[in-house]
Amino acid sequence: MREIVLDTETTGFEPESGDRIVEIGAVELINYVPTGRTYHQYINPERSMPQGAFEVHGLGDDFLKDFPVFAQVGQAFVDFIGDAKLVIHNAAFDMKFLNAELGWMGLARLPMDRALDTLAIARSKFPGSPASLDALCRRFGIDNSAREKHGALLDSEILAEVYLELIGGRQPTLTLAGQQRTTQVSGEVWKAYARPTPLPSRLSETERHAHDAHVAALGEDAVWKTYR
Repeated sequence: MREIVLDTETTGFEPESGDRIVEIGAVELINYVPTGRTYHQYINPERSMPQGAFEVHGLGDDFLKDFPVFAQVGQAFVDFIGDAKLVIHNAAFDMKFLNAELGWMGLARLPMDRALDTLAIARSKFPGSPASLDALCRRFGIDNSAREKHGALLDSEILAEVYLELIGGRQPTLTLAGQQRTTQVSGEVWKAYARPTPLPSRLSETERHAHDAHVAALGEDAVWKTYR
């Protein structure tokens, strides 16, 4: 299963009021494991950054003017995400901007049901608790000390760690013993094998005798005796 954890940085809050995307960062997961493939792009918003945004993003007009506009990189972004599920913190915000930019290009918009909102997951799992990315990093003990300024790729990498914790830690899926699963990650094949030495029984002799007595009392046609 392929998922893309992504984040955007923007000049403001409303694309319909002229705000634009200035940065996109995305991290690829395959079966919940980061593959090392990422997408990162600074974007010329074709407008001035609002006062105060310099401190938030660490970016300025002089820096961004040398980068392509969204129309020059939009197709490459669409190609990178493919048909993967999109994991986003406060998905409605990022999807609103991405769909505005894609729409202005004449490209197909991204359906909202493709987005998995980690903010909604966190609020459902921890009702009443802070659910910002920083708050979730503190909850899960994730190091976000490098997050002095917002950055889309850094935030995506941190969000990927938070997402894995939200869905049950770094082993979100379990398989029955004896089954083998093969996962391709960054060119390497990983296989899960059965234990070379079975785990010792945790059944006591008292429990074993009580079980045998119970089965004996069920009669000769008891289904349990078929497997003895």
